Amino acid sequence: MTTITTPLPVAAARPASATKPSRAAAFATLVRRRMLLSARTPREILVPLLTPVLFAAVIAPALAKTAHAVKGIDYQSYVALGTVGLLLPISCMFAGIGVIIDRQQGAQRDLLSAPVPRSLLVVGNLAVALLICGLQLGALIAVAALRGSDFRTTLTGTGWFAMAAVLLAVTMYGAAETLANRIEKQEEYIGAVPAIAIVPWFFAGSLFPISSLPSPLAAFAKVLPLTHALALMRYGLVDHRASGLREIWGWHNPSAMAAASLAVVATYAVVFTLVSVKVFARAAVR
Repeated sequence: MTTITTPLPVAAARPASATKPSRAAAFATLVRRRMLLSARTPREILVPLLTPVLFAAVIAPALAKTAHAVKGIDYQSYVALGTVGLLLPISCMFAGIGVIIDRQQGAQRDLLSAPVPRSLLVVGNLAVALLICGLQLGALIAVAALRGSDFRTTLTGTGWFAMAAVLLAVTMYGAAETLANRIEKQEEYIGAVPAIAIVPWFFAGSLFPISSLPSPLAAFAKVLPLTHALALMRYGLVDHRASGLREIWGWHNPSAMAAASLAVVATYAVVFTLVSVKVFARAAVR
């Protein structure tokens, strides 16, 4: 008796690359996840808005009745834009708290074992921080305009404002991510927030021109990315004579000064982002 055996078909080996998600899909998933986590904690959206809105809606109009115009800019509009320099750093620093919580109580360990570059986790968190900052910034500008701030701009001016705001937010989130991965406890992190998000605001020309500062402090202010960002924002929306930029650079060409300040803020943004990615990668293997 002859037995005929038929070999079982061998399933084609699935290429390893087919099981690995594309970077775009992984990025979208990470952004969606971080957005859901942020939406569950409204404080990350509302709390950073409280102080800037108070300045723009209450304090700036009150000060405008007693303070003179600054370089031809009405003081209410001057301070209203200065509050942007308070909103964005505080908002980004609050986002850093979510990083600590995710590391201690969330799914960060599971994400680290996923087949995606670790840098993508940082970039995904950054994208959500930028989205939240954009919503908050829109609300702040709307409140300031309703209270009487005079924003007269062009498409080019809006572009200067937007680029400065985005690069400042990227810089501050890089600082927040770096600290969040270096500091173990939330209490210690929160204690560092005022020194990074609030103290520079008083030196960066938020409430008065940097020329009013003593010369050593004015020189220090010119190094801060916030000083350059605020000068750019005012140049885009209210300071069309570029007086704020001229206090930094002393040049005569507004476009050249704006480009130089934008390059300074962009350099800070790139450096802080690269540092945050490197620190995150090191912290992940601890």
